Amino acid sequence: MLAMKEIIKNSLGKALSYTEYRDLVSGLLTEGKSTGLNQSEDLLNYSKLNDKRMKRLDKTIKLTDETLAKVKDIKEPQTWLVLTEGWCGDAAQNIPVINKIAEENTNINLKLVLRDENLELMDAFLTNGGRSIPKLIALDKDNQVINTWGPRPTEATQMVVDYKAKNGSLDATFKEDLQVWYNKNKGVNTQEDIMSML
Repeated sequence: MLAMKEIIKNSLGKALSYTEYRDLVSGLLTEGKSTGLNQSEDLLNYSKLNDKRMKRLDKTIKLTDETLAKVKDIKEPQTWLVLTEGWCGDAAQNIPVINKIAEENTNINLKLVLRDENLELMDAFLTNGGRSIPKLIALDKDNQVINTWGPRPTEATQMVVDYKAKNGSLDATFKEDLQVWYNKNKGVNTQEDIMSML
């Protein structure tokens, strides 16, 4: 198996800026495709919905005063490498927030990679044994891992745990409830989590 440094270097070589990622997803949608190796009607529909969500969030996300103060305090260069896919609902809700935070400090370099094209990286950062995304890997100037975050903010993660304990698995009802929670929370919990990660 490749050493962590090599895996990270390989993924960074394929990484996209936020704008490039958004353009890639939109471009694929015009061809009737989603990101990822698997193509299906469901994934395409999720991708279309997520593209609309991200456009809206790019315009509406507001950072809290606490987030702004803390993010401006970062003095050392960092790269935030995020594993994602266009069809992922959690990614669509969280990556615009992460991007807004990164835009506030030139010491943060946000880079995105597609999960299914970077499985070695993904498999080094599993969540409870699963390839859950988005996954943010914060790297220092030498590409050493400082911290990680994802795939969901802590409150949403607790909702998942509670629902699984009660119902065994996540279903369409839960996914709708989760989106309602995201809409009400407006990225605040994600900001809190990422600030505590710094």
